[in-house]
Amino acid sequence: MLNNLSKYGENTERMPVVFVGHGSPMNAIEDNEFSRSWQKLSQNILQPKAILCVSAHWETYGTSVTAMEHPSTIHDFGGFPRELYNVQYPAEGSPALASDLIKNVKSHIVQADLNDWGLDHGTWSVLRHIYPDANIPVLQLSLNRNLKPSEHYSLASELHALRHKGILIMGSGNMVHNLRLVDWRNQDNAYTWAAEANETMKNHILSGNHKALINFDTQGEAFRLSIPTAEHFLPLLYVLGLQQKDEQLTFFNDKLQMGSLSMTGLIIG
Repeated sequence: MLNNLSKYGENTERMPVVFVGHGSPMNAIEDNEFSRSWQKLSQNILQPKAILCVSAHWETYGTSVTAMEHPSTIHDFGGFPRELYNVQYPAEGSPALASDLIKNVKSHIVQADLNDWGLDHGTWSVLRHIYPDANIPVLQLSLNRNLKPSEHYSLASELHALRHKGILIMGSGNMVHNLRLVDWRNQDNAYTWAAEANETMKNHILSGNHKALINFDTQGEAFRLSIPTAEHFLPLLYVLGLQQKDEQLTFFNDKLQMGSLSMTGLIIG
């Protein structure tokens, strides 16, 4: 049975951690450079026993984790082609893994969500390319609006043991994400400030300067324009909070779109 907690009880080789710049929901159904790159990710990752995703699109007051057996596919967007709304990602959930996570996080109360959420497009639009068979249990961990960026980063460190239980942890957002300033007419355009912020973020990641990224709101005008609201940036802090000192990282899909949207992703481990 997929939801048998004993599946997650044995130590395994440490799983990598992945941050994905998910961009437009249309990437879920388009064959483009980003979706093709996502398709290749599974070739470099051991088959996980389950996936835990922190998506930009699930914000709550308090921290929650999906704990239903069959999470629904949430189409949390508007104005797109009918084909996109027809997409289903029927991965199972894992109440047992959710229960294990709840017990092991000590710094905050984590609530089990049984009805309110499921898998939003920050999760399924990417996973349907990485694991198209939807045969791996998937959970989502919410972004608690009450937490400071430093607290999100610290919470991530409490999830590290899951990496040794065969769990793939993924953050899904965008390092640069300003929809109000998007240039819809020019797919390959990048504003100067967006390129500057994206490059600076990458340099901080490569040098291990996580403190600067945690304190993103003190890093100047380029960061202010790139992160007008925090929800698409915070999943990156979860991924960085799980990095260990001996781990290398690799960037992928390192490209800016429509002026103010970064598709940059990274894999650690």
